[in-house]
Amino acid sequence: MPREYMTIREVAGPLMMVSDVQNVKYDELGEIELPNGETRRCRVLEINGSNALVQLFENSAGINLEHSKVRFLGRGMELSVSSDMLSRVFDGLGRPIDKGPEIIPEKRLDINGRPMNPAARNYPQEFIQTGISAIDGLNTLVRGQKLPIFSASGLPHAQLAAQIARQAAVRGDNEQFAVVFAAMGITFEESNYFINSFRETGAIDRTVMFINLANDPAVERIATPKMALTAAEYLAFDLGMQVLVIMTDITNYADALREVSAARKEVPGRRGYPGYMYTDLATLYERAGRLKGKDGSITLIPILSMPEDDKTHPIPDLTGYITEGQIILSRELFRKGVMPPIDVLPSLSRLKDKGIGEGRTRKDHAATMNQLFAAYARGKDAKELMVILGEAALTDIDKKYAEFADKFEKEYVSQGFNANRTIEQTLDIGWRLLTILPRSELKRIDDELLDIYYDKALNG
Repeated sequence: MPREYMTIREVAGPLMMVSDVQNVKYDELGEIELPNGETRRCRVLEINGSNALVQLFENSAGINLEHSKVRFLGRGMELSVSSDMLSRVFDGLGRPIDKGPEIIPEKRLDINGRPMNPAARNYPQEFIQTGISAIDGLNTLVRGQKLPIFSASGLPHAQLAAQIARQAAVRGDNEQFAVVFAAMGITFEESNYFINSFRETGAIDRTVMFINLANDPAVERIATPKMALTAAEYLAFDLGMQVLVIMTDITNYADALREVSAARKEVPGRRGYPGYMYTDLATLYERAGRLKGKDGSITLIPILSMPEDDKTHPIPDLTGYITEGQIILSRELFRKGVMPPIDVLPSLSRLKDKGIGEGRTRKDHAATMNQLFAAYARGKDAKELMVILGEAALTDIDKKYAEFADKFEKEYVSQGFNANRTIEQTLDIGWRLLTILPRSELKRIDDELLDIYYDKALNG
């Protein structure tokens, strides 16, 4: 039975103090009823004796301390889940915003989820094809992995997120694939872009979207990724689907954490973010993975814009500790017109070796990947040397590497936001570029593979 109190003592911004409460628990949901009958929602942030500090989901304007009631509902925040969620658009609190009917729930799940027992985890493996060469060919994404994209202000991470959500697929005949897309603190225009992009391509049919706009409350922004991951857990572990979760922008989520932490007058950590931000991010990221005895999997791509392009900023820094690699977008490549501007050398997928090779992608994948990395790194060095000493100072082979680096950026990394390449097309483009170099330079590839693929690319 909900318990009602008329003991609101203080309201400060998004926080409210209620005194003389009994049996109220941390994270419990509540409703505030104003004298005019209007209700607003809140949740318990802190219990101190008989005092409860609650956080409002809507604004606090118009709350009358004397005549407003607070009703505690005896449960935490839950999401109603069903297979009918696919193709639907929800707000950050799981309410439909696409003018469709309410979801008839098959279950109601606590959005904080249940911790995954490390001993029950399966190792992430098996290739996920994104259709983007710089990811599939060089920084391969595998099922159950957490692979963030580090972007920066003004770079096209929204287009990249939409492209991955539209194109991502698992190879296999009987695999059910779904995308859960969570957008936090985005503008109305960005929201429309994502929704229209998915609808036009038909990708919406296998997608669940959670949209939190920039003018929505900070508290809703904190709930949005938890809502998305709860939906993903249901699709993956109850319905046996392979689920890709894309969350953008984690920086907006962390800023909302900081805002609420400052309102609670907590001691700030680095750059004003709360000291528990590492733990908080880990509770999100570690909900991805594969479970023994379950067919489904959750693969996670969090996207974050690095403030001031700074990789050492707390948000990318802490994210890097928890996740298995990173894809880094480059402002320099963006200026050159390379789309998507993925900087492949500092990017890394720590689990890529588990998802490639014969039976998963192709037997030449690992060798060509290593050779492309090595050739591009040497080509960039040659181009820097050319800037300092002039082209005349380069040897003939250095000029070949410099030519390779240019063509690699234009033809392999750059593909636009609509091209969807299979892994075979990506590998073939790599071989075609390697023919710029003499065969004797390809020291990271076995002769057996060179005989098959290098000669074929050279002749055709």
